[in-house]
Amino acid sequence: MRIPMSYDMMETARVTNQWLGATAQAIGAYPAMGMVPNPMFQLLSAWGDITERSFDRMVSRPDWGIHTVTGPDGRDHVVTIETEVDRPFGNLIRFQVSGRPDKPRKVLVVAPMSGHYATLLRTTVKSLLIDAEVWVTDWHNARDIPVSEGKFDIEDYTRYLVDFIRAVGPEANVVAVCQPVPLALAATAWLAEHAPEAQPRSLTLIGGPVDPDANPTEVTDFGRRVTMGQLDRMVIQNVGIKYAGTGRMVYPGLLQLASFIGMNSERHANAFWNQIVAKAKGDASNNDRHNRFYDEYLAVMDMTAEFYLSTVERIFKKREIATNSFTLDGQPVDIGRITQVPVMIVEGEDDDISAPGQCLAALDLLTGLPPERTKVHLEPGAGHYGIFAGRSWRQNIRPLVLDFFDAAAGDTKAARAANVHSARHDRAHPHHGTDRTPI
Repeated sequence: MRIPMSYDMMETARVTNQWLGATAQAIGAYPAMGMVPNPMFQLLSAWGDITERSFDRMVSRPDWGIHTVTGPDGRDHVVTIETEVDRPFGNLIRFQVSGRPDKPRKVLVVAPMSGHYATLLRTTVKSLLIDAEVWVTDWHNARDIPVSEGKFDIEDYTRYLVDFIRAVGPEANVVAVCQPVPLALAATAWLAEHAPEAQPRSLTLIGGPVDPDANPTEVTDFGRRVTMGQLDRMVIQNVGIKYAGTGRMVYPGLLQLASFIGMNSERHANAFWNQIVAKAKGDASNNDRHNRFYDEYLAVMDMTAEFYLSTVERIFKKREIATNSFTLDGQPVDIGRITQVPVMIVEGEDDDISAPGQCLAALDLLTGLPPERTKVHLEPGAGHYGIFAGRSWRQNIRPLVLDFFDAAAGDTKAARAANVHSARHDRAHPHHGTDRTPI
């Protein structure tokens, strides 16, 4: 419920738990406790260490941690991150590989704005960087954006995508993961109608809610159960005085994290208890599998209230993308305008966030795209995270996506050659021009 200083109260609770963890760790690890032959103190120290680390990570922006890439010459090439487009609510960044000739594949990874930082796609980016030049949409934490920068809703998000695609160029292979899938579809459709020369080379949609009602999940059901007024009152808060965005209305990342954990509370509880026991036994390490996952998973960011509410209302409730009724600046965005950009759809069989069928619904909207320019892959046994960052991605999906990029490049060359041939034919036989069907 929104009450005065509720954001600061939530932050106070987080800091208190972090302090309790640090205190417990200090008491349990105090040298004098070694004289007491009781494992309780090892467990207390382990609980404190993991608790302090967990609550600290909730306000820490993770580092990309991609420092080198091994090139075809067998040498490690240094990776630097360059900002190519700087915007108040998000940047377009490029992972520049020093000393390596540019790869012919250009990939724009559209990261979700759903409570986590773009670094959630770290393994995705690293795996693509081996064989491609990679750009990523790096969204900013709303609590750090001054109110003077104005609003940011799903239409603003779509405009950002349009500009980012244009910045990478028409050779961009756009890969949208989860939340931005429907908006990446809309941005591509807008370009197809208003700036066809800037259309991306291909569009890959991974586990996103094009039609949330195609196969409802707990996430989509929640959006249907509550009214917009209830949602506004329950989850929207004012950023506290500690941050640059003080006064901005946001959906706090901590609330989003609580909902994520609540969906699989038993699994997370078991994971933390097992880690506490491992820490007490001396079997845990600073960079083990548990810490690598939860250091990223617990790092959350705030979303602007208008973005969160417009997403729920227009994507989940009104289903504007699913019904092809989405508008941008008051103008209809017709998904059927996509006629040349090949589209690949990837879903996970066990995805409990965006269930199979939700992303596949895009095919019904691509009425102008020939079937041979679409590709669909359902990954057996894969959950939501696995289809873009897990073993399923590395071993099965990534090779298919790279092959799709290459096929799209061939289609583009063929289409350009056909267009050149048609243009020459028109000049030689102008009276035939009106009878030709566009490719």
